Amino acid sequence: MPSWKSRLRASAIHLAISLSVATLAALVVFGWWYPYPYRELSGGREMFALVVAVDVVLGPLITLVIFNSAKTRRHLMMDFTVIGLLQVAALAYGLWAVFTTRPVHLVFEYHRMTVVHAVDIEPETLAKAPPGLQQLPLRGPTLLSLRPLQPSEAIESILRATGGIPQAAQPDLWQPYEAAHEQVLKESRPAAQLKERFPSHADAIDRAVLSTGRSLDALRYLPLISRKTAWTVLIDAQSTQPVGWVALDSF
Repeated sequence: MPSWKSRLRASAIHLAISLSVATLAALVVFGWWYPYPYRELSGGREMFALVVAVDVVLGPLITLVIFNSAKTRRHLMMDFTVIGLLQVAALAYGLWAVFTTRPVHLVFEYHRMTVVHAVDIEPETLAKAPPGLQQLPLRGPTLLSLRPLQPSEAIESILRATGGIPQAAQPDLWQPYEAAHEQVLKESRPAAQLKERFPSHADAIDRAVLSTGRSLDALRYLPLISRKTAWTVLIDAQSTQPVGWVALDSF
């Protein structure tokens, strides 16, 4: 019994340390890479939860199994060093996977908004992006739009899209979001129409509108697609800036 008590105590201490490290990692992941609503749209929450669950459980569980207070200090230090290295390696690998699949741009793609992820973009094509956009952002998605296609390049762009590279992930088409101001206004619809089209989602729409600090008449909407699902983005009717989000497929 004393042996199990010491094992449980050592495992509990290890668990507390692991949870502290996981909390710091969560601040980076959800504060920088997957701010709301991208943790839901891009699967960041599920991916991070899986990584942390494995890492937080792995170390304390191994400690519970191998800890023995009868071991020398040197032997215990060697054990904890090996366990710590295993945890660090597992966490680093998991965070790298989360990082490389992070959302990097929210793009107005001619008639909808599309979330583009780092993994969607072919690295060699970044050199074709406009100046200032040839490096992927580290802290949350950048707001962009797509320039009008020239007749000579339209077919190639569409073929690339059908081949798995969405137009929103083609850097040579990127331009500042503000350049598409008139097109965004043309393609978007009054937010009031959302409640007419989806009366069963009226409460969710009202909550999203309230969160924007604007009236329903001061908002327009566009459908939004991402890796996991389709949502709706509410935009300011004057500036066309995204200001709210509804977990609703409005296509």
